[in-house]
Amino acid sequence: MAENPLSTPPSTPRARAERFVWLTARVLEQRRFAYHFLRGGADQVETALMAYLNEDGGYGHALEPDLRGPVSQPLHTAHGLRVLDSIGRCGGLRVERICRYLTEVSTHDGALPAVHPSQRGYPSAPFVPVVDSPPSALLSTGPVVGVLHRNQVWHAWLFRATEFCWSAVESLETSHPYEIQAALAFLDGAPDRPRAEAAADRLGRLVREQRLAVLEPDRPEDYPVSDGYAPGEHHYPHDYARVPDSLAARWFTDKEMARSLDRLEADQQEDGGWPIRWRAWAPGSALEWRPIVTIEALRTLRAHGRAIG
Repeated sequence: MAENPLSTPPSTPRARAERFVWLTARVLEQRRFAYHFLRGGADQVETALMAYLNEDGGYGHALEPDLRGPVSQPLHTAHGLRVLDSIGRCGGLRVERICRYLTEVSTHDGALPAVHPSQRGYPSAPFVPVVDSPPSALLSTGPVVGVLHRNQVWHAWLFRATEFCWSAVESLETSHPYEIQAALAFLDGAPDRPRAEAAADRLGRLVREQRLAVLEPDRPEDYPVSDGYAPGEHHYPHDYARVPDSLAARWFTDKEMARSLDRLEADQQEDGGWPIRWRAWAPGSALEWRPIVTIEALRTLRAHGRAIG
């Protein structure tokens, strides 16, 4: 008989996280945890994800917890694509429908806004403002284009969106960590590998010059926090190089990455979950984010060869 994670004191990082997930997570994150760590099925993950799917082909219903309400949004849809990618289901008719939605909500230059104006009237985090004519954003476009290319999806929408990403990535000078992460999500999936490697090398130098990664985890106070971020909202090497074959892994020495992973391991809290470092603006969104962050922390540790149990 399988061990009940709620009836015995958990010991390993995975067992402690499992208890946290069963106590706090949405059904989607419960199914994702089961898939990644308990030999659960991809069908169950996809079924749970379908609850967030709208008739227009996009995802809504607070799939990305900082945007509340039922309407489809690019950030929700990027989140949905990442989930499909993680279970090997990013293709076929489901993605064809998503690409039609992306076409409909694109800006004049063919890319995605961070937040579509349809969000107006529904609660959202103060750091994702809703405007009537939003510009294209690498933050939303980069991860979508990267995951579609990585899965060899070809759709007319991708042509202009890809060109936008190249232009945005290659012109970045002064940036912030989340924009760098969006650029990496694009570059890690971009089909032109020599161009992607050259762009990533330049971004790596920018990250180090601007001290956008904490390389000495025992002294995070020595590193700046970007404007508008919460106190202590730092980023570490593992936040950029979540898997060893990411282009960002070349930015850091083995010692720097090891210290970063040590910090990630130590960040697991007493309740078994990992914390969010950005500004918590509503109790519900913070509660929903923590299981997502917890799953990604375990996946990162495992990808880099750390024992999680």
